[in-house]
Amino acid sequence: MSDLKLAIILGSTRPGRNGEAVANWVLAKAKERANADYELIDLLDYPLPHLDEGVPASRGTYAGEHTKAWSAKIKEFDGYVFVTPEYNHSTSGVLKNAIDYLYAEWNNKAAAFVSYGSLGGTRAIEHLRAISSELQLAHVRQQLSLSLLTDFENFSVFKPSAIHDHAASVLFGQLESWAGALKSVRS
Repeated sequence: MSDLKLAIILGSTRPGRNGEAVANWVLAKAKERANADYELIDLLDYPLPHLDEGVPASRGTYAGEHTKAWSAKIKEFDGYVFVTPEYNHSTSGVLKNAIDYLYAEWNNKAAAFVSYGSLGGTRAIEHLRAISSELQLAHVRQQLSLSLLTDFENFSVFKPSAIHDHAASVLFGQLESWAGALKSVRS
């Protein structure tokens, strides 16, 4: 068992979402590894209203119990794999909202990205990279971009191509390395 704790954050709450199958596949791949403990966080379990905190997250003074619970959960981890759909050339609103609720909880930790969409969700990842940089969340180079055309049957049944197995291994390796290195920055 490792002392490195990483979260896989499922960034879609849409009914009939494809993200649940993707996140479960990512978790299964992560569980094959021995260098870190991975946990799936489903945003359905953290129903955050549209940002309702009166004070900017950078101050770290939260009024809402939902914010305090979200903060406590995110603080537990050394890094994150964000699983995101691509909606309108960006990430989902629910994921952006969940990220925006916090600030220091993300700082000096590592992030990796898994996306899905008609073009693999790459534009969603590009937005998440910019957001992560502002939050002092170090993002790794490797990403997984899953196509609704080739990695889903009938656009809804997830059947990832075997080519993603190696990319997933590289993604986890990079994330674990960066998350481990950044622990010393936070201590």
